[in-house]
Amino acid sequence: MDVVHLNQKQLAARWHLSEATLERWRSEGLGPKFLKLCGRVIYRQVDIKAYEESCLATSTKTIAAQTSAS
Repeated sequence: MDVVHLNQKQLAARWHLSEATLERWRSEGLGPKFLKLCGRVIYRQVDIKAYEESCLATSTKTIAAQTSAS
């Protein structure tokens, strides 16, 4: 089984976010799980997909309910 990794730049491009946003999320404990190896940050594709799945919503009411329950 091949494990695919994305670096911060690749994930930022995938989600149309700035790299600074991903850096802030990491410091605040938000976003997908990540690995820090030899000073480099990488994200496993399986963790990215799991995070994307956790963000799925069927309506704006669902999002509002999830946000207020947190």
